[in-house]
Amino acid sequence: MDEEPVENDLPTVGDQLRAARKKKKLSLEDIAARTRIPLRHLESIEASDWEHLPAPTYSVGFAKSYAVVVDLDRAAIGDQLRSEMGGSRPVPMAPSEVFEPADPARAMPRALVIGAIIAVLVLVALMSWLNKRSLSDNAEAQANAAAAVEGPLQPPPLATPVPQGPVVLSATAPVWMAVYDKTGTSYFSGMLNPGVDFTVPATATAPLLKTGKPEAIKIAVGTAIAPSVGAPGQRVTDVSLLPADLLKPAQAASSPRPATATVVPSAPTPRRSVAPVRRPPPPPVAGPPPVAGPPPPATEPAPTNTSG
Repeated sequence: MDEEPVENDLPTVGDQLRAARKKKKLSLEDIAARTRIPLRHLESIEASDWEHLPAPTYSVGFAKSYAVVVDLDRAAIGDQLRSEMGGSRPVPMAPSEVFEPADPARAMPRALVIGAIIAVLVLVALMSWLNKRSLSDNAEAQANAAAAVEGPLQPPPLATPVPQGPVVLSATAPVWMAVYDKTGTSYFSGMLNPGVDFTVPATATAPLLKTGKPEAIKIAVGTAIAPSVGAPGQRVTDVSLLPADLLKPAQAASSPRPATATVVPSAPTPRRSVAPVRRPPPPPVAGPPPVAGPPPPATEPAPTNTSG
């Protein structure tokens, strides 16, 4: 007699996983969310529907991840599922649906993720800086090329030094003048005659000049002759006798300036009063000629008594 096979009372992997899930009061959606396994594969594992599962290797991995969530021995569950599936290989499914389940214990550490993000940001910032530096170098090279084409820059002209020396006043004609200071100090006041020179004291800090005939005064600063301090016949007051102020008009005149026509207004012509001219009245208009009449009677002379 043939021996009948001994029935195995050990529940299947699907029954064990279902019972453990219900004991923890979890749904299949909760298991799918924690293990990232498609819901249809979890349903096929609990129903022992091998035809709708991928290759045994992936199916065993699904079952192990399921067992970890419900606190079952993942090694025992994997061995039992492998024996239940036997050597039969179900119909292969589409490659796009075959994947290895993610194990929560093998997830990438958060610190590593943050470090990778920081590294990417640093790389982007470095590339941006290198790009800006390249643009700056190109702009500088273009500016240098333009400067080379235009030629070297000419240095600014040096300022003409102001001659130094004693300030000496001499007269070309007798002239009254006064040299003083704003503080009230008087250095000279009176008539300056030709042949007599007056030297401004070196201790004077701000000497000033006052005169009524500036054209009669010749001012020398060292070896340089200063221009006239005023128009002929014009009274001038508080004219600075410092060398820099005296020679400033001369320096300004030495620089080339475009010639400009100076229009001198003509003096107004005095108007003469003209006496009114009396004209004779017009002659009367001649009337019609008189009508000729009979001649007046001749007057006879009175008789003269000649006899006596």
